[in-house]
Amino acid sequence: MSTEPEPYRLRWAALGLLLTAVFMDMVDNQIVNIALPAIQRDLDAPPSALQWTATGYTLAFALTLITGGRLGDRFGHRALFVLGTAGFGLASLAAGLAPDVTVLLLARVAQGAFAGLMVPQVLAFVHAEFPASEQGKAMGLYGMTFPIGGLAGPLLGGLLTQADLFGWHWRTIFFINVPIALAAVVGAALVMPAPHRTGRVRTGRGGTDVPGVLVLAAALLAVLYPLVQGRELGWPVWAFLLMAAAVPLLGWFVAMQRGRERDGREPLIRIGMFRDRGMSAGLLVMLIFYCGMGAFFVLTLHLQEGLGYSPLKTALTMLPATVGIVAGNGVGMPLAPRLGRGLPMAGLVLLLAGAVTMSFAVTHFGAGLTPWQLVIPVLLYGAGLGLGASSLMLITLAGAGAGDAGAASGTVNTVVQLGMAAGPATVGTAFFGRLAADGDFAAATRTSLVIGAVLFGVALLACFLLPRRTASTPQPAPVAQP
Repeated sequence: MSTEPEPYRLRWAALGLLLTAVFMDMVDNQIVNIALPAIQRDLDAPPSALQWTATGYTLAFALTLITGGRLGDRFGHRALFVLGTAGFGLASLAAGLAPDVTVLLLARVAQGAFAGLMVPQVLAFVHAEFPASEQGKAMGLYGMTFPIGGLAGPLLGGLLTQADLFGWHWRTIFFINVPIALAAVVGAALVMPAPHRTGRVRTGRGGTDVPGVLVLAAALLAVLYPLVQGRELGWPVWAFLLMAAAVPLLGWFVAMQRGRERDGREPLIRIGMFRDRGMSAGLLVMLIFYCGMGAFFVLTLHLQEGLGYSPLKTALTMLPATVGIVAGNGVGMPLAPRLGRGLPMAGLVLLLAGAVTMSFAVTHFGAGLTPWQLVIPVLLYGAGLGLGASSLMLITLAGAGAGDAGAASGTVNTVVQLGMAAGPATVGTAFFGRLAADGDFAAATRTSLVIGAVLFGVALLACFLLPRRTASTPQPAPVAQP
């Protein structure tokens, strides 16, 4: 007789609330970029301080994801989600009320840190509370929320800033988070399961691994800070030395975690988790996958800086990607049990096709490029993202046990952040280098898109390292499950 608990009755309602918070986080991550000129005028802020309103959020978010995930395993995903979402709402209120750029910067860092507590609980909740037969659908909804939120950010930023609701101007982009966060906090407290429902909260000896948190944060910062700021600073030598220092720091962290396990104390990350082929290979593929998406960032630069598109027009040009993401998820995730690693491979083929057709459109139409001529490339890109992102997360998390769901979720999200930082850093460097050489926006964009296509090709080859099928899904004959 099976000892598995019954699936949580309110799991779909809880997931809806969790995804609302994730959407809020993704929108807020992108929305501020559109409002930066208005913020600069209103607060009389120097450009370097404005840059840090975006950078500070990104770094704080990435540095707290793994810790937030493990704290969710230890104290319950509901408690950490409520804490993170409430903190995010309060930090948003502080950002909206900021009298100067210093307060705004501190509020943005706080937003990122609280988001790092909030976001890992979503994947952990899916992994722990949904039966294997439903995880593909739930993961598909999660996979759509991230890119759609990222695409909606610039569009909403332009609309809210121009609308100047109640005379709040750019402050509206932060104030809008407050009622959303409040509703998510109250709803989560009511519909998320108590941590004792399945006994999944870890109570290992030794308490929270504070030294491990600090060493891991130092290692991640050593990689992320140069990636985020290196191109702006002209890639000084210290940036490469700092990234190299991450290697011994990570080695030290691994040794610390193994030592805690040997002593019977709970580690921040259980190193044995990475022996699972799906987890280790999946993280590698995801890193390259998200690096390749830096080419899409370059396309937005080309449209605004090279062709003079407004931020709003640029956001509308990218809207077909949303259709592609929804379609890719809708078609792909029901097929996940049969296709296994074939699903992210199909997504990468579409991303390759999108990069090639974008490159053709940029080169062929030149200064006369219109949004209509980009519909097919952008749609292909979105469909590839819809097929690839969710299925990669599903494969990667399949080998993690319920007690490691938060730590695994935090690790996956951290790798996504690393890829999203590395992509614009590497592809963007090639773009600006070519642009400085001859001033040709179309040629610089084409070069970047080619690099993106190469990265997608490498990720496609790396998919062969993934397991053919995912071990977490039951296997009713005669159809093999992933």
